[in-house]
Amino acid sequence: MHEHPVAYTQQSHFVTSHAPTGLETEIWLVLHGYGQLSEFFIRKFRPVFDASRLIIAAEGIHRSYREGFSGRVGANWMTKYRRETDIGNGMRYLDAVVDSVLKYYNALPVVNVFGFSQGAATVSRWVAHTHLPVAKMVLWGGGLAHDLDGHVMREVAKGIDITLVAGDNDPFIPKELIEEQLQRLKNFPFKSLHERTFNGAHDLNEQLLLEIIC
Repeated sequence: MHEHPVAYTQQSHFVTSHAPTGLETEIWLVLHGYGQLSEFFIRKFRPVFDASRLIIAAEGIHRSYREGFSGRVGANWMTKYRRETDIGNGMRYLDAVVDSVLKYYNALPVVNVFGFSQGAATVSRWVAHTHLPVAKMVLWGGGLAHDLDGHVMREVAKGIDITLVAGDNDPFIPKELIEEQLQRLKNFPFKSLHERTFNGAHDLNEQLLLEIIC
């Protein structure tokens, strides 16, 4: 038995807060967590919708039924099976998403990123991968990917304001994990580093979202 890689063209999609006009001054690439879909995740950002701000909700490259063989569908960014292949495919997909939006602009808008849960690790990989300057990175209910290239991240971190967010009752993010992630973030020369908490579990908080993005 011999295994062969193959490359082919695949079609996917993403959702935006409104149709790009080319007049927005900033864009936010937002990535959902495990088992979510972009069309529902972007609704959580409605409080920060604004004509000057384009929210771009990309969707995990794999979909499956959340329970059993029918019913609600969710998406994810990767599993442990063929992980490296999935990472590469995910990066190329995110590049395509952002490139398809940037064609509307004569001048590059401010690029910001937001990752929730599994999307936090994925968006941090994209920040280390992209050639675009990223101004703000929000890691909410998650953290940096554990396998980032440290040399690359140290270079790109210099221009980034980063915020780590977690609910005080998040069953997936205990205090020890938050402290561990904070110490790791301090190893990189980020322009600024902020830690924010809110009264809640593994979800977004509207008031804190407004404070961070607006």
